Parts: sequence; C-alpha cells; structure tokens
Amino acid sequence: MRKIYLVSFLTLLISASIFAQKVEFEEYDLSNGLHVILHQDNSAPVVTTSVMYHVGAKDEVQGRTGFAHFFEHLLFEGTKNIPKGEFFKIVSANGGRNNANTTQDRTYYYETFPSNNLELGLWLESERMLHPVINQDGVDTQNEVVKEEKRARIDNAPYGKIIYRTGINKHIFSKHPYKNSVIGSMEDLDAAQLDEFLAFHKKFYAPNNAVLVVAGDFETADAKKMIQDYFGDIPKGDVVERVNIKEDAVIAKTVTETDSNIQIPIKLFIFRTPSSKDKDAYALDMVSSILTSGKSSRMYKKLVEEKKALQVLAFNDSQEDYGTYIMGALPMGETSLDDLATEMNNEIVKLQTELISEKEYQKLQNQFENNFVNSNSGVENIASTLATNYMLKGNAHLINDELSIYRSITREDIKRVANELLNANNRVEMDYLKAKSE
Repeated sequence: MRKIYLVSFLTLLISASIFAQKVEFEEYDLSNGLHVILHQDNSAPVVTTSVMYHVGAKDEVQGRTGFAHFFEHLLFEGTKNIPKGEFFKIVSANGGRNNANTTQDRTYYYETFPSNNLELGLWLESERMLHPVINQDGVDTQNEVVKEEKRARIDNAPYGKIIYRTGINKHIFSKHPYKNSVIGSMEDLDAAQLDEFLAFHKKFYAPNNAVLVVAGDFETADAKKMIQDYFGDIPKGDVVERVNIKEDAVIAKTVTETDSNIQIPIKLFIFRTPSSKDKDAYALDMVSSILTSGKSSRMYKKLVEEKKALQVLAFNDSQEDYGTYIMGALPMGETSLDDLATEMNNEIVKLQTELISEKEYQKLQNQFENNFVNSNSGVENIASTLATNYMLKGNAHLINDELSIYRSITREDIKRVANELLNANNRVEMDYLKAKSE
C-alpha cells in the first residue's frame, strides 16, 4: 500500500511540475497577414522580440544558392532610418543583445532588451521588414563577410563539412533543394546581380510570410497597440508557393569525403527520415538518447568504454519536409572504420529485434521530461520554440503538447521505427578521411 501511495504521489508531483511549466500565450493575425504570438511573463524585467521568416536555403533557385543565409547578414546593413553599421550599436547601447540564424527552412531574428525597451525592439524589426537598404555597397560588404564565415566554419574547420552538412546532404538528397548547403555557393553569390537580391527580398520578407513573437515582461494591451503601430501598415506580399518536391528512395551506397583539417577519421551512417511533423521523428529523438545520451548509453558503453572509439554520435536532424538521421564514431587505436561500422550496425539490429528494457524506457521518459522543462526556461527559448512550432510544424501549442507525444511513444514504436527508418538498404555509409597531402 505504501509503495502504491508513493508512486501515486510522485506521479502527482511530476504532473503538477509540468502543469506549472505550461507556457501561456495568445495568437492573432494583423490585416496584412503577419501572425503574432504573445507570451506574457512578468517574473523578470526582460523581453524578447523576434521575427521568423518562412524562407531558408530550400527556397533558393538552382544557380543562386546561399541567398537566404546571405540575407541573414544583409538585413543588418541598415534601413532608411538606421545608418549603415548602426543596428548592433543601437541594441548594445540600450542594454540588449541580438542575433540571427538561418536553416534550410527559415530565417530567424531576435532582440532581448530590458522590458522598458520593448518598443525599441518592435521598431527595429519593423524597420528591417519595411525599410531595409539593399544596395550594391551592402551586397559587396556582406559578400566578403559570408566568404570569411565559410572559410572559418567549413573550409578551415575540422569536420566542418559534417557540422554544416556540405559533405552530407548531397549524398542523401538528389531532387529536393535540401541537397544544397545553407551557406550556399560563393560562385553563385558572386554571379548574382543586385536586381536578383531585390527580387528575393520582395518575394519572401513580407508580413504574410512571417511570424512575430513577443515573450517576456510586458502588458498585453500596450504590446498590441505598438505592434499595430509599427507593423500594421506594412504592405502584404504575394503568396509564396512552397517547395513541394518528393524524393526517390535512398539507394544504399558507401561514399568518401576528405578533410585536410582532421587527424582522426570518422565513420558515419546517414539515413533520410520523415518531416519534423511526423510522430516517428519524435521516436528517432528517443533512439538517439538510447544510443549516445550519457555514459550509460549503448554506443558509449560498447565503443568508448571498450576503447574502440574516442567519441560516438547519433542525432536526429528533423526539418520541415524531410530529416536526416546521422550515426557516427571516431576510431581509437587500431580500430578500423569497418570495425566501427560493424559495431554500429549491431546496435541498430538490437533495436530492431529486441524491445528496450523497462528501465531504459523509464530513463528515456525522465530525460525528455527534463528536456521539456529546460527548453521552456527563459523567454529567448520560448520565443524561438513558439515561432518554430507555428511556422514549421503548424501548431504553436506543441510547446506544451510535445511532451505528451514523447510519452505516447511505446517500446514497440521504437522497435518499429528502427526497422522502418534505420534500414541498411536505406542508408549511406561515409568514410570521412584526412585529405592526402599533395
């Protein structure tokens, strides 16, 4: 009886904790199509203002790759009312911080200020949307910035082609523009004319192709008035036709990539997987935890503890249209890449043929409950999650509901997903080697 009571009490405690973490928010649309999400949290005097545009590397045309990432930089150049190079100075002078990032699917800008500067954050983002200065001087300046970023992060960085997918996506996608890297081709950017940049901006950076999120310390009525004042009169753009390209099945093969910046090679298994909206994508997150999350994970114990590998990795990179699942290991000592492939394949087969134990399953549940709480801590995280869930998954309420999805995944689901999505006939094996000296 005592044990039953204790279990019931713990269940109640966890439920109460999760309920306390629920993120409350409000959604509405302006007449120009801008979707607005407000999350009011007056517990700390900070506020994040963010805008996510539904444009990423996949929206570029062949021969003009790199535009979305380029615009991540270009839209900091200045506006009609913000002189060139002053954007970051204005933010820092008012006690704030800001940044931006681009993926295959979207571009995201944000500022976090003391809450008395909410209006400044809204003005900055409305300026970026309505009045950007896009001229040849700015294009030339940012062209050099992007080239240097590519050299620093990819060309001259160990494993850069893995981290930034320039050596991966082209092997797993043949039709879909996910085959191109986010940073794009420097040759494409060099060849682009100013009118092409202007056309790209007109097509994608409109209010009806964006979501505005305000999260933190504000009063709702005041925020709504400011949002209407600063964004309400921005003209609506044309409806964007979304990418709709279906990929053929992956053909199993072994490929080689080289990198002059590494000393230790790496063996990779690469799989193409479903959209982030698919429940199986959540199950793959759990597979990753089983394989490589912590020192008690299967691949760590089998490969690292037995001194066959220096490091192991397994992660699910879910995107709007498709995802990629990547497993890998760096060899130790005399271990060959073929030996690592055998060991990794053995771990996949175990998942395909045996249900994980109840103990492992409970560990997974604990991990994902902890991840849920952490992901909903801080207004910057909440703003990003709300924008992502609305734009790329079609449901902002997933910020509260995703934990229920993870809880609904059974041990049988994990076994099924391992069989269906981590199939040897559906994977690319990669030997990532040190480039030979010329």
